[in-house]
Amino acid sequence: MKILGIGNAIVDVICKVDESFLIKNKLTKSTMKLVDEKEFKQLLSNLKIQKTIAGGSVANSIVGLSQLKNEVSFIGKIADDKLGNEYEDSLTNEKVKYYYNKKIEKIPTGTCLILVTPDSERTMCTFLGIAGKISPDDINENFIKESELVFLEGYLWDEGEPRAAFDKALTIAKKSAMSLSDKFCIDRHKKSFYQLVKNKLDIIFANEQEIMELIDAETFEEVIEFGKDLNKTLVITRSNKGSIVIEGSNVTECEGQKNLKIVDLTGAGDLFAAGFLHGYINKMSTKESLEKGTEMASKIIQKIGARLD
Repeated sequence: MKILGIGNAIVDVICKVDESFLIKNKLTKSTMKLVDEKEFKQLLSNLKIQKTIAGGSVANSIVGLSQLKNEVSFIGKIADDKLGNEYEDSLTNEKVKYYYNKKIEKIPTGTCLILVTPDSERTMCTFLGIAGKISPDDINENFIKESELVFLEGYLWDEGEPRAAFDKALTIAKKSAMSLSDKFCIDRHKKSFYQLVKNKLDIIFANEQEIMELIDAETFEEVIEFGKDLNKTLVITRSNKGSIVIEGSNVTECEGQKNLKIVDLTGAGDLFAAGFLHGYINKMSTKESLEKGTEMASKIIQKIGARLD
């Protein structure tokens, strides 16, 4: 197995809204907010659903990797309910090996409401459901040992059993990668994320805002110096400034694609990670890996949702 993804198994519900909807509901644009089931249903009650699809950050990346003909698998906790069954089918239809045996749960399968504003930015309200209850028992050691690389998401990291599941995977993995996911996650888990980045991960994905928040940087030059001292593979997306990889003293940059008809930024980071990891696992150069990530991200932002057809 090339890559095993471990992440939140979340069904994405995509809706178009205007700016006033975010203001009215006290939502901060371009971030993710955790909500309970009642608030989720209340937000959704007056909206028209554009699309429903099995999602979750790492799951989106894993599907992208599968579409690039890589052998991949995924662990994510779902319930044996309607959404859970649809979720599993969605992944297996994409030739992803799904390494989780669902069962009847008191808590339903997780759902994420993705609100797309006219500027194509997405704001997420997530009801984690059973996805947030992942435990070490859900992580099969053999599947990790069989994989060349394990890819995790910051969204999954939380105190208690999720953290123990995370630690178990990182302890066994031959190589590990993680996305910092969202500024919201960094605000919640800053010290823990910093320790993960410094001591446990081989590859780190972040956008410029996230990495600057993590290390309290005031300028991007501070990020460059941090990356050089880190001496790992630090992959940073910089929106219209392109992307950059810092590996020790080596700094590799890639321009973003121009003149794109942007429809929806959902999944841009996820598909960028898929493209980069495709290059990494297939022994392409850092520059080629960045270019593949840029190509994948450029394709996904010109359509609604986080899945390429």
